[in-house]
Amino acid sequence: MDSAIIRELRKIAGKDAVLDRPEELMLYEYDGGQDKSRPGAVVFPQTTDHVSRIMRLAHSTKTPVVPRGAGTGLSGGAIASRQAIMLAMARMNKILEIDVENQRAVVQPGVVNLEVSNATAKYGYYYAPDPSSQKACTIGGNVAENSGGPHTLAMGVTVNHITGIEAVLPDGRIVHFGGKTQDSCGLDLTGFFVGSEGTMGIATAVTVKLTRLPESVATLLAIYNSVEDAANTVVAITQSGVTPAALEMLDGWMVRCVEENVHAGYPMDAAAVLLIELEGLKEAVEEQAEAVSKVCSEQKAREVRRARDEQQRQLLWLGRKTAFGAVGRVAPAYYTQDGVIPRTKVPATLQEIERISQKYGLTIANVFHAGDGNLHPLILFDSRDPKQIEDSHKAGNEIMACCLRFGGSITGEHGVGSEKRQFMTAMFTEDDLEVMVRLRNAYNPESILNPQKMIPDLRYCREITGPLPRPKVEPVSGVPV
Repeated sequence: MDSAIIRELRKIAGKDAVLDRPEELMLYEYDGGQDKSRPGAVVFPQTTDHVSRIMRLAHSTKTPVVPRGAGTGLSGGAIASRQAIMLAMARMNKILEIDVENQRAVVQPGVVNLEVSNATAKYGYYYAPDPSSQKACTIGGNVAENSGGPHTLAMGVTVNHITGIEAVLPDGRIVHFGGKTQDSCGLDLTGFFVGSEGTMGIATAVTVKLTRLPESVATLLAIYNSVEDAANTVVAITQSGVTPAALEMLDGWMVRCVEENVHAGYPMDAAAVLLIELEGLKEAVEEQAEAVSKVCSEQKAREVRRARDEQQRQLLWLGRKTAFGAVGRVAPAYYTQDGVIPRTKVPATLQEIERISQKYGLTIANVFHAGDGNLHPLILFDSRDPKQIEDSHKAGNEIMACCLRFGGSITGEHGVGSEKRQFMTAMFTEDDLEVMVRLRNAYNPESILNPQKMIPDLRYCREITGPLPRPKVEPVSGVPV
């Protein structure tokens, strides 16, 4: 990177806040996904003014900027090109305000997700969106990707819990969207900003909604001798009219991997388990727990266990939330997918994933948010074997195609990033994508901010593929196509 830009960055953020040596930059060339690319420099702003001045510098020199949170993303959203400035938000990590009366908190983007709940628990509140990486991932990254988590089935994902954003635009202007109120007049620019994957602006302060801690919680573990029975139970619970706070599924391979890692009490001989959580008023929770247990038994669950205390509940959730990490004990590498399907298609999709697994001779483990149809197949491969690397991506492509065929989506919470841009043309028409490009260009006309992410280059797509195809999806009962 131009040494003059490095000098200006140090003037703005401080000498110890800029990295530019190759050995330092190596640590920032990847995230939790598969792509790698080394930035030109990494800078750690500490204030909104720092971010604004850095963006003005980047705008004047036409230097691309890529914001980065904790680097736990799985779609390449925080991967920077070689000459880009990486804006690492880790030092903007303060909880600025806890407003219990209005059930709000104002936090900087580098605040770790779980820290918000830890800080507000003493007041009887928590922050509902809880990605499995919540001990590490940050609110800024959650906002960029519109992250979900196990407990968003009943409560909604990040966009449902953000009421205000302070952001810096690509030209350095500081803007404010929304605030502490639930609704505001005019266009919902807060909702528009969430999930824009760092292509519209950089969040420097976020107003989050706080949720009251439930009076009662019941955590059930339903154990099955077949994956199909567990998948059918997901559909049956939905049809029963009960909406759990969380409804997670792990197949037998993943159950054994998790149990060997954390000894959480999962049955080693199960073909699949469902982790079901119900919360609310004590009487309602007891009724729902009984109803859900009955549905599980009717769908051939061999056993339904209930966590006897908070310690056992936390152990079960530790197993689920460390599932991805547990795979590292048994496989050199894995490729994580993030497709979404209608809940009624869970059984058929799992059958298709098994077929793909056998086709390529690769183990594909399943651990996912079954209640909202958000799949996370983990394709295991040996990164030292070029053929396995190639086959893992082919398998991933086929899983994505299956999700689209069943009327689903290519991502539910991990974002599009650089990894899934090519799938956007299969999901959206050219007119759809043209609207997205125009909206992005209203904020980021020169694509200085997080370039080559989320939205494909339409001119390139036309040259390579011709007119973009209308996605073909299989009709789902009760849902118009």
